[in-house]
Amino acid sequence: MYRLGHELAQTPSHKFDLAHMRVLLGALDHPEKRFPSVLVAGTNGKGSTAATLASILQVSGLRTGLYTSPHLVRINERIRVNGNQISDDDFGLFHELVERTAQRLVEEGELPWHPSFFETLTAIAFEYFSQNKLDIAVLEVGMGGRLDATNVVEPRLSIITDISLDHQKFLGNTIAEIAREKAGIIRPGGVVVTLPQMPEANDVIGNTILDLNARAVNAVPYVPPVSPSANLSSSYPLQVGDEQIIVESPLQGRHQLRNVALAIAAAEELRSQGFPVTAKTIEMGIRETHWPGRFQVLPATPDHPEYVFDVAHNPAGAWALRSALTAHYDGRPLTFIFGAMRDKDIREMTEILFPLADRVIVTCADNPRSATGEEIKEAAIRTSTQIEAVPNVAAALRQAAALAGSQRVVVVTGSIYIVGEAMQLLDVRA
Repeated sequence: MYRLGHELAQTPSHKFDLAHMRVLLGALDHPEKRFPSVLVAGTNGKGSTAATLASILQVSGLRTGLYTSPHLVRINERIRVNGNQISDDDFGLFHELVERTAQRLVEEGELPWHPSFFETLTAIAFEYFSQNKLDIAVLEVGMGGRLDATNVVEPRLSIITDISLDHQKFLGNTIAEIAREKAGIIRPGGVVVTLPQMPEANDVIGNTILDLNARAVNAVPYVPPVSPSANLSSSYPLQVGDEQIIVESPLQGRHQLRNVALAIAAAEELRSQGFPVTAKTIEMGIRETHWPGRFQVLPATPDHPEYVFDVAHNPAGAWALRSALTAHYDGRPLTFIFGAMRDKDIREMTEILFPLADRVIVTCADNPRSATGEEIKEAAIRTSTQIEAVPNVAAALRQAAALAGSQRVVVVTGSIYIVGEAMQLLDVRA
């Protein structure tokens, strides 16, 4: 149907343009207008935030859609209703509908070219959600925000997670430029949930809120004070409205405290809009969140070592992983399996992560954008870690298992495609 990893590929004439997305959706009788929605944009944490909020809303008794990208193992993961992935039959049915509609629009001159992979998939999600009569959908922006295909909806609220440098080729070379693209999901007179972050991003988001007469909801009250020595796996009490809850998120790492806080603030805002959210459903929804590949641990068995899967696909994600590994595995020998897309800041990522490991196996995903193991070795030349390049993820897993002793932990990280291939080979649930 589509080759994995081509979401960002565009010819010079194929620019991002929401007008074309609106033409396609208009021909489908605007499925995006048949359910209320929440838009989530940001560089890091938007998937975790979206998954946590969707879990809260589902536990609250709402028929909830979740649209995320990219996927770890199967494309069906991107489109879920009440936690269940779209079936192969339904995916095929709605894909045929969107394809047939798009082809007709091109033939009639209503569209200048066929919709992109992501536009097509987004239209499939909207049509599927509308047919499933959702109470609400949580939509993760694919890239940027202002011109992303998801940004055709009129959200009940927008959420902006942490912003850092990523996708500079498409979004800009500074934090301010990237923040301007993310802030494009804020609506005139709308509501935006966010947290203080880098000053350049704060300035852009704050000015956009003022210019659009929007209302800001600060999630700071839901971020617990954490000391450097805090046990990040422990639960913590939190005041939500007039009640105290116990937050127990399965998503590990200090950075996840901010993502959970954003989800809580969004849930509270939706409660004020009349959705049946309570402090108890917030507590239960956080605890029942399922978001694989984010510091996901596969315990050791007699047949394999302990694995940690984490999508640290940019320097900010690498710092978050480094912090979590230091907190959870200090003193234990680590073997890394690492791969990344060629357009990422591989040098900085390796300099952040590789010093934690005593062995690193670098490899290449089955993706045309993936850097080769030798390219990664060259980028990591300033690190003193022992690095070995192997041709693919299967070979990397075999080599890591052969090297691993009883106390060793194998960390699979970098690109989501590396993590997804490893999880599929090891039969880990996505």
